[in-house]
Amino acid sequence: MRLHHVQVSIPHGAEDEARRFYSEVLGLQEVQKPPSLVGRGGCWFRAFDGENITAEIHLGDEEPFYAAEKAHPGLVCESLKELEELASRIDSNGYGLSWAERDTFEGYVRFHTRDGLGNRIEVMTPMEL
Repeated sequence: MRLHHVQVSIPHGAEDEARRFYSEVLGLQEVQKPPSLVGRGGCWFRAFDGENITAEIHLGDEEPFYAAEKAHPGLVCESLKELEELASRIDSNGYGLSWAERDTFEGYVRFHTRDGLGNRIEVMTPMEL
């Protein structure tokens, strides 16, 4: 068994803000939803390692909308350098982030941020020895 995707809720009509954060800031690639699901709103994003899909996040239109305060997708960067560059890009685009739990997950370095809609996102990398 493997994980296919994680769904994160967004408010109706918030696709442009979602695209700004997930595509422009995080660097995920937006992909077309299947025709049978297009009418439901939302948008989908993927990360690739060149050939293979390594992460997939579906953003689904939900009313009433409540941002995920604790539940979150956890994304893994290849290196500490990539993690720090992404943190810098998130910060320079006006999204807050916290390193408060940087070393609290054994074997990883991480930070937490929130998309422009308030949903929590964790970004991590294996600790370099």
